[in-house]
Amino acid sequence: MLKPSLQLKLGQQLTMTPQLQQAIRLLQLPALELQAHIRELLEKNVMLEPLEEAEGTGTFEVVAVAEPPPPPESRRESTVEVLDEPWSQQNTGPADTPWSGDDEERQQDYADDAGQSLQDHLLWQLELAKLAPRELAIASAIVDAISDDGYLTDSLEEIAQTLRPEVEATAEEVRAVLERVQALDPAGVGARSVGECIELQLRQLDPATPGFNTALKIARHHLELVAERELSLLKRELRATEEEIASALALVRSCHPRPGATVSAGNAQYVVPDVFVRRTEHGWGVEMNPATLPRVRLNQSYASLIGRAASHASMRAQLQEARWLLKSLEIRHETLIKVARSIVERQTAFLEHGEEHMRPMILRDIAEAVAMHESTISRVTSGKYMHTPRGVFELRYFFSSQVEGADGSGTSSTAIRAKIRKLVKEEDPENPLNDGRIAQLLSGEGISVARRTVAKYREAMGIPASSERRRAGTHQL
Repeated sequence: MLKPSLQLKLGQQLTMTPQLQQAIRLLQLPALELQAHIRELLEKNVMLEPLEEAEGTGTFEVVAVAEPPPPPESRRESTVEVLDEPWSQQNTGPADTPWSGDDEERQQDYADDAGQSLQDHLLWQLELAKLAPRELAIASAIVDAISDDGYLTDSLEEIAQTLRPEVEATAEEVRAVLERVQALDPAGVGARSVGECIELQLRQLDPATPGFNTALKIARHHLELVAERELSLLKRELRATEEEIASALALVRSCHPRPGATVSAGNAQYVVPDVFVRRTEHGWGVEMNPATLPRVRLNQSYASLIGRAASHASMRAQLQEARWLLKSLEIRHETLIKVARSIVERQTAFLEHGEEHMRPMILRDIAEAVAMHESTISRVTSGKYMHTPRGVFELRYFFSSQVEGADGSGTSSTAIRAKIRKLVKEEDPENPLNDGRIAQLLSGEGISVARRTVAKYREAMGIPASSERRRAGTHQL
């Protein structure tokens, strides 16, 4: 018969404490989202205040500080220099000046919003066209139905329906006003198809232009043949000479397929690098971007006023949260520097010679180098960017699979793509290289890849097959 008993058992278990959850969440946030999160916490927690920059220079002072070397028994000392100010020095100091949150908001108010939308551009022209009030109302409804690319997305009946009950208009009235809209700038706006868009642009030309009539026929009925490069069939359909076909195609290709994009180009999206990589006297150096560092610190004035009274419980909780936040930010800063430093160590050949010399690297390689888990490396490299002399790259760009070579050495798939692009760029346009020939050339360099692998990489880079390149006579890289 079983009897109840008590037993002691020792074990280890990882608990997701609130501090750990916060550290993981901050670790994977990109720079812009992190700054937004910090601004939100500054408004909620009185124990936090923004870190004011030093008066006089107004710039971030870069100090060359050597990072403590790792234990000799674990891994060798890194050869990449860290050009950065320690996190502890950035977030210390008494709260001497009160904070006003208006400065940062005032800077955002002056964002560049000078870009004009396509609808605004068209309405401005309609106001100068001296249309009757009824025609102006119909024209405004048509403009509202035009997409950013310049195409009319609604039917004439649907536009007439949107005008009711203020304006009772028929589809024929809408069609007549549409012709007025299609005469506006940019040429081709208000078209209902690609063919009509090209035809509207062609009608801006002089009818005596060589190939004009043939170009109109192509725009109306034969754009599919042009897209498929069936020039011989196009010649038979139009019963035209090669000179006429060449002149007509030149006119068609000179037209813009998305006329609205010339006006409403949209606001430029900029990538803010988290890490700068630059060459120094001792080799390569890694430096955090000071613009992305969270400028926040503990408000010592408020913290010194907290006592042990029960009424100060909420203030003590905010003080603890502020300390956890600063500790999590310090962990994020150190982890990002370590990962970036290790990446630069392994990709020095890429920085010096280009992507053809990219080394194969996976998350496990960096995880073992910095003694962290692969999931942590995945969070650090997601949405973070590195500014190098060769451009701005996401940290994930430096990770690529390995293709075994004939001599047993591995080659990065990124390097293989670069070599394929180079071979295609330098090939003879009249005798382009097929996938099998490219595989042979790579094999001669010690990179053993199959023809289907070359085809997969070529298609991923958007390079046409050799038959299409021979037909086009140009390289679409």
